[in-house]
Amino acid sequence: MQTICRDCLTKIIPISLRCVNCASPRIISHPELFSLNTAHMDCDAFYASVEKRDNPSLRDKPVIIGGGRRGVVSTACYIARIKGVRSAMPMFKALKLCPEAVVVAPRMEIYVNVSKEIQQMMSELSPRIEPLSLDEAFIDLNGTEKLHGEPPALSMARLVKRIENELHISGSIGLSYNKFLAKLASDLEKPRGFSVIGQQGIKEFLAPKNINLIWGVGKVTQETLERDGIRTFADLQHRELKYLMDKYQNMGGHLWHLCRGLDDRSINPQTKVKSISKETTFNEDISDIEKLDGYVWRLAEEVSDKAKKQKKSGHVVTLKVKTKNFKSVTRRITQREPTQIAERIYEQARRMLNEVINQAPFRLIGVGISNLDNPDNADQFNDFLKAGEAKKAEAERATDTIKNRFGKNAIMKGRSLR
Repeated sequence: MQTICRDCLTKIIPISLRCVNCASPRIISHPELFSLNTAHMDCDAFYASVEKRDNPSLRDKPVIIGGGRRGVVSTACYIARIKGVRSAMPMFKALKLCPEAVVVAPRMEIYVNVSKEIQQMMSELSPRIEPLSLDEAFIDLNGTEKLHGEPPALSMARLVKRIENELHISGSIGLSYNKFLAKLASDLEKPRGFSVIGQQGIKEFLAPKNINLIWGVGKVTQETLERDGIRTFADLQHRELKYLMDKYQNMGGHLWHLCRGLDDRSINPQTKVKSISKETTFNEDISDIEKLDGYVWRLAEEVSDKAKKQKKSGHVVTLKVKTKNFKSVTRRITQREPTQIAERIYEQARRMLNEVINQAPFRLIGVGISNLDNPDNADQFNDFLKAGEAKKAEAERATDTIKNRFGKNAIMKGRSLR
């Protein structure tokens, strides 16, 4: 059995319930602990943890991150989760479950900065990092033992201890031999967890677990499988590959492999951003097209600003609305030439708003771009018939220069005030 202490960061011999060096109970033991090199690190209730760190008066209170009573929960601290609050839950429902909760509006810029600090620490550990979001990432630790002079498990324990000491944010670690099992392991013991899943006895370990733990099995797929009598990994393990493929096509092969702990995906540090979008939920349903027009413009500006910062442009412009009955309606326009210009994004989104306005009132509206491209290809307007569009793009880039120097409110369009 191989064992490390997560507090004093030492290998422990002999095995005991507490560290023989510092008496800490936070030890981790596993026969394959020093041979596994695929990790998943997930910060614990990240947004809420940042808010509690920056405002100590919130430390012992239930905290929900989200926007107003009509918005949805972005995340919630563990105190609120005990009451049943979950991410993506409507805010009014969350406040019924936990009326004493403190609701805090998200501060994305702060979260992004903290995330960059964490990713910098990860990059010092391994060059192969695949971020999944601001608060979680896969880390390929293959070969790092020679570099750091310690097994990957000890390096990961050192990483989360450093994050906690320097940034005052806690995280949970999953360590295994592939991505699926590393992600699964990181969810087994939160917060401040460190779980290990090895190869030995993997089918028996997975057998009793619910199929909702399988990557890619959402609510609809789970309901379909349960109707077919499949509720656990064991139920899948008892089905032949051909049966699952015939029944569920490509998903069948996916299920057959993962229920046996098989996953050949590599950690890809070059994962590309697929889309850029912004949305907002209204305090009251809106059907007035002039008011909605103002929101579409402001969202187009935010998407444009983000695209310019990320050096991206998009061929597809998307408008998303959600009706008062929570029905989502999405429209898309594909352009031959990609754009990152707010005016063009707005014009296309506004056109689509005209197409769906008969379904108003809306409780949410969003604008985005996708099918991303190099910014050098954006908004070229080589066609002489588009000379007016070229002038608009040139004018917007000039206003960007002024805004960068004097602030984003130095120049505003009248529609921004709607």
